[in-house]
Amino acid sequence: MILRSWLFVPGDSERKLAKGGENPADALILDLEDSVSKDRQAVAREMVCATLKSRRDRSRQKLYVRINPLDSELALPDLAAVMPGGPDGICLPKVHSAAEVNTLANYLAALEAREGLPPGATKILCVATETAASLLTFHTYLERVSERLVAMTWGGEDLAAALGASDNRNPATGDYDDPYLLAKSLCLATARAIDAQPVGVVYVNFRDLAGLEAECLRDRRAGFLGKIAIHPDQCAVINRAFTPSDEEVAHARRVIELFEKNPGMGTVGMDGKMLDMPHLKQARNVVALADQTTASSFKN
Repeated sequence: MILRSWLFVPGDSERKLAKGGENPADALILDLEDSVSKDRQAVAREMVCATLKSRRDRSRQKLYVRINPLDSELALPDLAAVMPGGPDGICLPKVHSAAEVNTLANYLAALEAREGLPPGATKILCVATETAASLLTFHTYLERVSERLVAMTWGGEDLAAALGASDNRNPATGDYDDPYLLAKSLCLATARAIDAQPVGVVYVNFRDLAGLEAECLRDRRAGFLGKIAIHPDQCAVINRAFTPSDEEVAHARRVIELFEKNPGMGTVGMDGKMLDMPHLKQARNVVALADQTTASSFKN
């Protein structure tokens, strides 16, 4: 199932938790980390668990919970408090390597047993690039990482802080500087290598919806299949951008049909261009993405 838009919702805001259910986001990430102060952690955990329990029908919108980093004293209490609500997944921030994903998977197995949840039901979205060490450990995900890891995203803001940077973008062009482009590329390649969904980073200027759409389209062309949202208005834009247009699907179907009419041929001509096997694979990917978003996602 492709989840195009993942909306962060502060876990200690009853109003925002309720409004999130009305949003077109494919998934909500109920947040216990950055958007919740330390003195509000207990309140946030109770609110998040109550929200999970009140939303048992997740056919339209999945509910994930972002816990605090696994190496903090808050992570295990976060998990213990929210697992009675049966979240669809846990968002794991500030990882250093796949070892933490596997450790979280072990915790989830024990908590699922405690709560009577189906084994393996709780998935993991990993924020893979928020620490300096994380840029050097992507190979560990290729070494028997837990099957619970179904999606990976990257982070440019926390990574900038970890690297001691004053900014993460080139002031002349507005594009990400080299370390963040490396993080983006490694996240995409690793997610594809382990058959997890690659999810694009947040677009922090939430008022610039045109800029958001342009970045979403760049992300989709690169191979990403969704994006994190930090404002409710971003989700409709993200959903639209990560759903292939009718024109794209029609073109892809023409490519597939042409190859099917010419079995055994490695190259065919269409509209004055030569197409080969990579073009056929790309066409099939477009049709598959269109089918998945049509079948499983909320329509805007």
